[in-house]
Amino acid sequence: MRKLRRIPLYLAGRLVTAIVPRSRDEWVFGCAVGIADGALALHRVADAHGEKTTWLVADETQAREASRLGIRYVFRDSLRGFWRTARARVIVVTHGFGDAQRYAEHGALLVQLWHGIPLKRIGLDSPETARAPVLPRLLQPVLAHLYRRATRRIAVLPAASHLVRGRLESAFGLRDASVPVTGEPRVDVLSTGTPAERRERARTALSTVLRMPLGHRRIVLYAPTWRDGAADPAVPTIAEWNGIRDLLDTHDAMLLVRSHPLGAGEYRAPGESDRIRLLGSDLVADVTPLLPGLDVLVTDYSSLAFDAALVPLPVVFFAPDLEAYTARRGLYGTYADVAGERFGRTWDDTLSLLAEVLTDPADAVAASERRSAAVHAHRDGRNAERVYRVIRSRLVSLGRTDPR
Repeated sequence: MRKLRRIPLYLAGRLVTAIVPRSRDEWVFGCAVGIADGALALHRVADAHGEKTTWLVADETQAREASRLGIRYVFRDSLRGFWRTARARVIVVTHGFGDAQRYAEHGALLVQLWHGIPLKRIGLDSPETARAPVLPRLLQPVLAHLYRRATRRIAVLPAASHLVRGRLESAFGLRDASVPVTGEPRVDVLSTGTPAERRERARTALSTVLRMPLGHRRIVLYAPTWRDGAADPAVPTIAEWNGIRDLLDTHDAMLLVRSHPLGAGEYRAPGESDRIRLLGSDLVADVTPLLPGLDVLVTDYSSLAFDAALVPLPVVFFAPDLEAYTARRGLYGTYADVAGERFGRTWDDTLSLLAEVLTDPADAVAASERRSAAVHAHRDGRNAERVYRVIRSRLVSLGRTDPR
């Protein structure tokens, strides 16, 4: 309903952007999770090359972070945010058009960095995109049509590999030229420096966020996928929480739970424990830089499994609702293509697999390395630089800027 109510605002914005000329050198950046993700990586490169950059912040928290990092910013939903977006030659987003000032985007070169390699179907490939329980089924094709018209405006959508490129082209309805295989800027941090340096950086950051020394304690991250508001079958019972604590005690490990903000309360373990902590987006906007500091990732359908492959971090897969989730959302390929034949259906299964990995991670590390080889064409920490060069090339070919 919100999408349909916005149509008049889009029309008004279209009129303004038809009159207001765009600059030749201004770039604006926005990101749904804050000053983070691939937008921050690309911003650093663009800024280093002398581009005129502005970050579109959503709230005071993001404004403080931008100030801390020395990034020029305006509030996205203010008149200044509308004007900066309407004047910008390049608009960079990571999640959706709402990362920037959505009503002032027409006519700019739109760069959609996305926020992970999809395992679950997204965009036009998933019925969830146009499913609206409060609307008649007859309106679903209308929503799909509006989505397709919107995504056609994307000029650059970087892909991690040719395999991923095919998924993104299909999901967003784009042609090959709009989806270059440059690698994702958001994961450059996982390829910069030596493995030891990356782990030390990540452990130090984790220690700061958790406000406690980590020592040699092993860290397990559990990242369940949001079920679009449906009940989450993976939320542990009291008995299962007790089993989790027993395993953590046995292996001197700590479990960090990173669930969707709307489902975080469901994962509050009963009782006090320094073994189980929440690591929500309120504490860490982007968890990717922390992956080298972890020892195991537990997840179901999250793209973090592909990010973790670059570390390479062992992954334990836990999919209690595989058939139902696949039927409703859909997956690219089969689950076994990514998770292998051994994955958890219950917490008992998952804890057994987790105990194996904590005892001897070699096989799980090798599986992550194979996963990385399948989906990452570049592992040199220069993805953001490649994306920047693609953008500059597009601007030059369109005659909208001077070559450098």
